[in-house]
Amino acid sequence: MRRLHACWKLLRVLGHIVVGALTIQFVFPRLTPAQKELRIQVWALEMLARLAIKLVVHGQPPLTGPVLLAANHISWLDIVVMHAARHCRFISKDDVRHWPLVGTLATGAGTLYLTRASRRDAMRVVHQMAECLAQGDVLAVFPEGTTGDGTTLLPFHANLLQAPIVADAPVQPVALQFTDAHTGALSLAPCYVGDDTLLQSLWRTLCTPNLVAVVRFGEPQRAQGRDRRVWAGDLRATIAAMRGDSGAQGMTSTYS
Repeated sequence: MRRLHACWKLLRVLGHIVVGALTIQFVFPRLTPAQKELRIQVWALEMLARLAIKLVVHGQPPLTGPVLLAANHISWLDIVVMHAARHCRFISKDDVRHWPLVGTLATGAGTLYLTRASRRDAMRVVHQMAECLAQGDVLAVFPEGTTGDGTTLLPFHANLLQAPIVADAPVQPVALQFTDAHTGALSLAPCYVGDDTLLQSLWRTLCTPNLVAVVRFGEPQRAQGRDRRVWAGDLRATIAAMRGDSGAQGMTSTYS
């Protein structure tokens, strides 16, 4: 019965993705930016409902920009969860732009694309991020650069933190976790790491009951004279503490 129920949820999820892509193509051109943001948040909330995942938000999401949200990265599901908690514009690898349906959804949500292998392109994106922050946008990045195992944090890349330094904008740490609704224990079902395929991660998520997506918003902070590497280390330690990770103090390993 669990597999049958998972198949039913999968069909509903795929239908919701198609509806989202069609909405972006045919409805979004007639909407204001504020209307688009609301549609995206409502779509993300409905996606979690179709996945039978409960959303729990702690702390205060940003009411307005400019602000850069910096979150740990566990799963493909993180973007949906963060959009459901508060619409934001993500910085993502350029490959996503060309993924069927997913690329349409990401572009329609205002994603900024980065070619990771190119240092020159990273500088372009930093300037683009700074301009967006200057215009009052809410941006979001995963400083780990890739998904972790859901139990510990990877080192934080610091390069994109140059954008809020240039724009004199705050960064708000965000801690993400998936838990079991009954026990409160961490759930690794949505993880997308190592040898996992997207399909395997999605199927585990569909087959796992009582999932809760927990989003914790910390206090926004400014650089206050810190360079991007020091700031990245401080943000990593803050997010680890928000997650309740053991050994959170003194974790400062970063990449430039």
